[in-house]
Amino acid sequence: MEAVAKLINYPTSPRKMRLVADIIRGKSVSDAIGILTFTPNHAARPLKKLLLSAVANWQAKNEDGSVDGLYVKTLFVDGGAVIKRFRPAPHGRANRIRKRSNHVTLAVDAKTVQN
Repeated sequence: MEAVAKLINYPTSPRKMRLVADIIRGKSVSDAIGILTFTPNHAARPLKKLLLSAVANWQAKNEDGSVDGLYVKTLFVDGGAVIKRFRPAPHGRANRIRKRSNHVTLAVDAKTVQN
C-alpha cells in the first residue's frame, strides 16, 4: 500500500527541483535519504523533509510493516503559481521578473516479492 506526501507552492523553480528529483526517483528510501543529505542543491532539503513525511504516512497506514523495503515509487514536480514583479531597466523601461514556485508529489511503497 503506497503513501503519498505533497509539497505545495514551494518557492523554487520547477526546473531546479526536477534536477534533484530525477536523482532519487526509483531508489530505496535509505539510499534516497543518503543522497539528499549530501546533495548541495537548495532543493535537496525540502525533498528530504517530504520523503521523511511520506515514510511517516506509510508507517501510519502500515503499523506492522518494516521501513527497510520502501522505495520511491513516484515523484513528480509540477509548476505552481508564478508571482510577477517588475524591475527597472535602462531608458526608463521595466523588465518583468517571474518568481516561480512548484508542487511536488512523492509516493513511497514497499517492494513486493514475486515468485
